[in-house]
Amino acid sequence: MKYIIFAMAVFGVPPLAWLMSINRRWMRLAFWCMAGVFCVYQSTSINFFSREFYRGTSRGMETCLIHLLCGAILLSLGFRGKIKKLLPGWGFRLYFIYILLCLPSLRTSVSDVYFWCEMWKMLLTGLIGLTVYWYLETTRDIETPVAVLAAIAIINAISVGWAHFSGAYQPNGIFPHRNSMAMAMTLIGPVFFAAWLERGPWSRFGRLCAVAFVCAGFATFRSLSRGAIVLAPLGYSITALACVSERIGSLFKLRRIAPFVLIGAIGIGAIAHTVVERFETAPESSGNTRIELAKCAREMIIDEPWRGIGLNNWGMKINAPWPYAERAGRNTNRSADFQDGIVETVYLLVAAECGIPALLIMLTWFGWHWVAAFRTARRLRGTRWHFLPAGLIGGLATNYLQSTLEWVLKQPLNMILLMFCFAMTAYLDENRRILAAEAREEMGKL
Repeated sequence: MKYIIFAMAVFGVPPLAWLMSINRRWMRLAFWCMAGVFCVYQSTSINFFSREFYRGTSRGMETCLIHLLCGAILLSLGFRGKIKKLLPGWGFRLYFIYILLCLPSLRTSVSDVYFWCEMWKMLLTGLIGLTVYWYLETTRDIETPVAVLAAIAIINAISVGWAHFSGAYQPNGIFPHRNSMAMAMTLIGPVFFAAWLERGPWSRFGRLCAVAFVCAGFATFRSLSRGAIVLAPLGYSITALACVSERIGSLFKLRRIAPFVLIGAIGIGAIAHTVVERFETAPESSGNTRIELAKCAREMIIDEPWRGIGLNNWGMKINAPWPYAERAGRNTNRSADFQDGIVETVYLLVAAECGIPALLIMLTWFGWHWVAAFRTARRLRGTRWHFLPAGLIGGLATNYLQSTLEWVLKQPLNMILLMFCFAMTAYLDENRRILAAEAREEMGKL
């Protein structure tokens, strides 16, 4: 039945695209629908060639309703002749190069199905990024994508709160795992924080972002994810510094920070005993496992430094009959059906599965967006859009650092949010001079 409904949704893409091409309000409504679909991702997705029990980064060729919405938006923009480049800006070009450098790992892959499942996810993630970019390029409506992210943070916090009062020890909200939720909230939380600091309580958008910021912070700390709890203050501090260093209304911004510091202190005090308990009672085996899996990744890189052992093939080659676990000294006194986990850092995972060249271009891709956000923040000082790159500076820095401790950045929901933020960064970078000139012109009229 689910496949029939999904097929009907596919056939509905062209008519929806036509409606959006003649009425921009439908396009904005579709963007808001993306928030709702994101929050029920698993219920609105179809998993072709499903391998439910596989311990890898993709367990099938998963396609969700959010991808169909993005396809409809892109198609409508194509009808209107608004899409001028397939790869706009260096951010998308670097991502395309990264995908190309993952292809050679097909030669060393044991399972081509697993390889293409992950490749499919990467292509669909790029589709989402292009949708956000061309929506912004066409409409110049920067507030709607940020408001969509705010709605996601608020709905997630409601889910976390419900689980908290239901007795859940580590709630995961609308995400598949608590660590992936915490990483997502530390990515978008600083954006809402910056919007509150610079927009203030006088606008509906500023108040929405204030609520979303509180929700993102609550979800982060209630997840009890140690990496996120340690790194979140760093991300928010970087964003606060970027906002205050603008030297416009710095005193007012500091006053706005004060109540949130008080709220944060009260909130942390309320759950402090649980946080401390999480750090004190964390099993020693968790840290040892991370080290052992990192050694396994090293053995894979030594064997295949240029091509890797195959995209999304870690879950197979870490287990028997492959020798990587034994060569790394990993304890092999396990049952025959035991399935080992994934190395807990996305950087070692990419190097092991796709080779060192793919890792280097991924690092370049990550680094370009952080530099672009920093460059854009300097250019847009004094404008109403300065909050966005200021927030992304802190959010991206936190995600990059946490990715040394977690592989969850490769999970679908985290990749969608990351590409969402990358697309906004790319748009601001490509149009930073135009946006700054328009802001100066508006200020001159005042």
